Amino acid sequence: MDRRTYTAELAGLRELRTEIGQAEKQVAAAQKELDKLTAQRARRVAGLAGYEGAQAPAVAKASGLTLADVVRIAPLLDPTPAAVRSAKAEEQAVVASVQAPAPTAVAVAQPVGAVAPALTRPVPVVGQSAPAAEAPDEARSQAADDVVGQLPASVAVPQRPTGESGPRELPTLPDGPEGVRFEAVTSGLVSKRPNFVQQARATVFLDVAAGVLAVRDQVVLVDLGPRTPGEILDAVLATAPGTERIYITAGAPWHDGAERYSTLKDAVAAWLNTPSERWTTAVGAGRDRLAGHFVHQRQPVGRYAPTTAPDSGMVEIRSIGEWFDADGADAATCRQAFTLLWQALRRHWDDVVLMGSPSQTGRDLWTRTIPTKGKWAGGYPVLSEELRGLLHATGGQGRTELILPPRVPEQLPALVEYDRTFAYAKHLWKSPVGTPVRVTAASFAAMTEAEQAKALMSCSHWNVRVTVPAGWNHVGLLPAPVTGDRAWVYPSEPGTTFTTWAGGAEVHLALSNHLMPWKVEVLGGLVFEDGKPLDDWGRKLKAAWADLTNLSRIHADERQRQAAYLASRAVRSVLLFGLGGFAQRPRLVSGTTPLGEALPEGVEILGQDDQVITWQRQAGFSRDPNAHPEWAAYVWSGARAALLDMKYRDGKEITGYAGALHAKPGTVVYFGTDGIALTERQPWPYRGEPGDYLLKGHLTGPVPHPTSQEQYLTLRGQGRAELAAKGAEQS
Repeated sequence: MDRRTYTAELAGLRELRTEIGQAEKQVAAAQKELDKLTAQRARRVAGLAGYEGAQAPAVAKASGLTLADVVRIAPLLDPTPAAVRSAKAEEQAVVASVQAPAPTAVAVAQPVGAVAPALTRPVPVVGQSAPAAEAPDEARSQAADDVVGQLPASVAVPQRPTGESGPRELPTLPDGPEGVRFEAVTSGLVSKRPNFVQQARATVFLDVAAGVLAVRDQVVLVDLGPRTPGEILDAVLATAPGTERIYITAGAPWHDGAERYSTLKDAVAAWLNTPSERWTTAVGAGRDRLAGHFVHQRQPVGRYAPTTAPDSGMVEIRSIGEWFDADGADAATCRQAFTLLWQALRRHWDDVVLMGSPSQTGRDLWTRTIPTKGKWAGGYPVLSEELRGLLHATGGQGRTELILPPRVPEQLPALVEYDRTFAYAKHLWKSPVGTPVRVTAASFAAMTEAEQAKALMSCSHWNVRVTVPAGWNHVGLLPAPVTGDRAWVYPSEPGTTFTTWAGGAEVHLALSNHLMPWKVEVLGGLVFEDGKPLDDWGRKLKAAWADLTNLSRIHADERQRQAAYLASRAVRSVLLFGLGGFAQRPRLVSGTTPLGEALPEGVEILGQDDQVITWQRQAGFSRDPNAHPEWAAYVWSGARAALLDMKYRDGKEITGYAGALHAKPGTVVYFGTDGIALTERQPWPYRGEPGDYLLKGHLTGPVPHPTSQEQYLTLRGQGRAELAAKGAEQS
């Protein structure tokens, strides 16, 4: 071969390389499309299993799959008679017991539970992140055996996560006559639609730092002197007589001189009780009677009345932070935000009144959606105090967890924050109603697999014993109770066993996640009727939020855009804190007593001066007709599950997935109620709808792993600032 021929062959080889590359791209595109269609077929086959009359042969013929493939995707369609399956399982259990070595550990006395079935689920949509390393086949086989096998003779002792406090024992459902109260409602206590309109209070907005007061359509400069409650009340009432509520938009006067006190709470209590010749602590009257001020580190409530007429009208001093973070907005803009908020809500509630807090406003608006026709026209019954206490003790709120090395790298390649937009609004379409039915371990074991799956997918609350499967290499799925400040942790170490309570959404995810089913033994549970008590309330709040969010983007005036944005955040607070109000935690009452007088029984002293003692005490559960902790617990459970696995839908069809389980193992750094932080960006679409994952921050690495929540929050702030500086837009 001469040089000319050699050169010609090289040129021909380059052309062939180009053609091969194009052909490979076509094959890859075709394979991607094939995988997508195959995944769609698997989802549809799994969906058909929900129809009671579905038959595996018909599904196999229609889908082009073998009968074995159909049963593998949807075990509920297995045509093998139940008796035959049971006999085979018993035979396998006997063989396993003969082959397995005798356990050397001493058996631990535990309540007998019924093992819940693994719930097969389709694989994630093609293109989503998959685990970096799958568990060995032996581990997967062992995990499956753990789910469907017999209850072991000995149960592993719960393992304590590194650096955490010890396990905390949760209450259980008692047997006998005592247990009846846990399946009952409170006599004569029902949530009813009100037949009155709330009284609006004359409200002004005060920037204490600048001495600017926004009242009606005016902005006035006021002299606040030393910024004590008395001086603020004198200045405001002199300018705007008849004022009943003052929102502090900036300045936080209750923190003045905080360095002189051991705690911030002491400083706030001292400020609220600053002596004044013209003002005294108000206690209200009639149905509005309150025990003085509410002491809170950052959002206190001061209630005052004229010294000359202490039983007359009350004036409140409150923080705008209850509703939204003003983020530098002036008093006039904050007032405009309240105007826009009222207008947006007015489109859905003719009788809307903005009350002192978003929690009060949210629950008042909800009462005005109680149906006037149908089964619940007479109102929603309030559960027994025993059952409310159980839900309070066993139903945690948001998941807050900092995942530490070696589960994640010491040096993070990046810190990427995602936040679920208006998250809780996505979980209001279904909620528990009525009196629950108690499910024991024996009654759960007696159900068919289809009945068990239906019970777990319903509005329910379960007492379960959980074991992390062998080969698991991702984040924890279910909360475990511990002592200490955190209250809940999320074990993920394979082999860890713990007993807990969890909502049906979380238990169902543990059994049906696409990575590996966990072993879940049902010790007992409460199954409610599925209802829609929050659906109308939620839809109206979502509509108001959407209107204000849109206005904040398109309005021509920058001040109006800012006010609309703040108003949209206020709608979020109405829903968030309104929902929390349904939880009806035991009341914390605060008050003041003059020096020398006897203190109420059981109080905790917060501080004192030369005239009064400020105190607080637990007041237990009140006869609140709107106490529904079952609703809050169910929504919180659904939101925690969605942090791990959330579906994108086009109608009824699932088009994609998001959440921690759809990121690579070892990349999740932090869970924060309705958001997560990871070490890399994710291909999760953002449509601007409630529940969608919004990219909020991206801090370029390497980043030292935070060792505390405070360090994480600092890094999170840096990530948000970096993303904003780059002008990144969510696609």
